[in-house]
Amino acid sequence: MEQNLQQTIALLARTPATLNALLRDLPEEWTHRNEGGDTWSVCDVVAHLIYGEGTDWIPRARIIFEHGESRVFEPFDRKGHIQASFGKTLAALLDEFSDARAQSLRQLRALNLQPMDLERSGRHPAFGPVNMSQLLASWVSHDLTHLHQISRIMAHQYREAVGPWSAYLGVLNCAGHSS
Repeated sequence: MEQNLQQTIALLARTPATLNALLRDLPEEWTHRNEGGDTWSVCDVVAHLIYGEGTDWIPRARIIFEHGESRVFEPFDRKGHIQASFGKTLAALLDEFSDARAQSLRQLRALNLQPMDLERSGRHPAFGPVNMSQLLASWVSHDLTHLHQISRIMAHQYREAVGPWSAYLGVLNCAGHSS
């Protein structure tokens, strides 16, 4: 399936409401625990999504739109969210993400991208040339990856409680997909 701008926007617009419906008002034991070791909690994932709104997707789209490949994207700090989210409640993070995503989508629409703009190239610091269409499709896939991660983190809390059914519950047997 090729990236489709209207479908991309429709999917990106749904992530905040999806997170809100799944997570708001849950006890902290569901949202502050992780999968062990140096893994992220649900709160960490939401904070990471907020951080990406400010430093990744729209800034990179603007670089492609305004500079093409002549300006390399700033490297993304995958742990940049930690300090920015310190001491915030999950409710505050959900609200912040909803606001940040709405602003990002307003900015994306304001670019008024045309079909030929989706082929414009930029330069990723690790991948080299990438185009606008790939960036936008990656934004959606990034959201879906983190929705999957959140479900995995939450299911992990019942890892022992499910007993032998764990053999049939793929979410408990998934080792993750992000490197």
